[in-house]
Amino acid sequence: MSERFVYRIHHQTTYQYSLPVRLSHQVLHLTPRELPWQQCLSHTVNVLPAPQLVRSYEDNFGNVIKAFSLDTDHTSLDVQADSWVALTPRPQPQPGMQWEEAATVMAYHGGRIMAPGMLEASNFLFESSHVRIKREFIRYAAECFSPGLSVVEGVRALMMRIHEEFAFDPAATTVSTPVTEVFVNRRGVCQDFAHLMLSCLRSIGLAARYVSGYLLTEPPPGQARLIGADASHAWVSVYCPGADGSEGTWIDADPTNGIFPDTSHITLGWGRDFLDISPLRGVLIGGGQQTMQVAVTVLPGEEARGLQLSI
Repeated sequence: MSERFVYRIHHQTTYQYSLPVRLSHQVLHLTPRELPWQQCLSHTVNVLPAPQLVRSYEDNFGNVIKAFSLDTDHTSLDVQADSWVALTPRPQPQPGMQWEEAATVMAYHGGRIMAPGMLEASNFLFESSHVRIKREFIRYAAECFSPGLSVVEGVRALMMRIHEEFAFDPAATTVSTPVTEVFVNRRGVCQDFAHLMLSCLRSIGLAARYVSGYLLTEPPPGQARLIGADASHAWVSVYCPGADGSEGTWIDADPTNGIFPDTSHITLGWGRDFLDISPLRGVLIGGGQQTMQVAVTVLPGEEARGLQLSI
């Protein structure tokens, strides 16, 4: 039996408004996905002020969404998601199809009937709001995807190049910084590095999606784990078609840390880029100036039991 890792994730988002908000519609992507290596044991969301109804449904990518509306005046909004998940080790990526063949297989061919998995993967071949297809990304990726290399080895080389050449700098970018600017300045955060890697992969014809989730981080030796000091994380997943048109496999890669995700990466969901899977999005009437504070805590199960995590 595979070893099982249990985690508790507490994700709190608090908004403060300078003027009353009259109407607020919000959409949450905070429910961990069910995957072959990941089981969501429990998931609760608490909202203050409390909405009359919280609806749950799936988006076009199979992510679970929770949505609610507030139609009473309020000057603050507090959303707390508490989840327990269990992970087992993933199969390690194996060398398979050459990347040029994978790009050819994924290219459009009129009249061809695609296998369901390949058809789904084709959604992630094109530009999106934060991902660009450009010649400079083709040139950058070409130094990693040499002729005849497998998809897995090319992904590994590109992941490691971004990890080594780009500096993690939270002050360098915002959620709206273009990926072309990140590429020039060589600085950013996990969201930026995921968008950059997606731009490179899609520019050479490979299908790749943006993955949102969490990463278990360890405190320095001898120091206690800080509550609320973690953050959401982002990485990429690349599609490798199966031989003779059969169903393929998805290969996750984390360019921020230069690793293939395993039992420390907890998956919330995926989309074309950050906008498809941002943890909290909404529209409102009123509010004036607003400030947002986010606190995330990821704890191994044995540390989390009985612990009050509300900030």
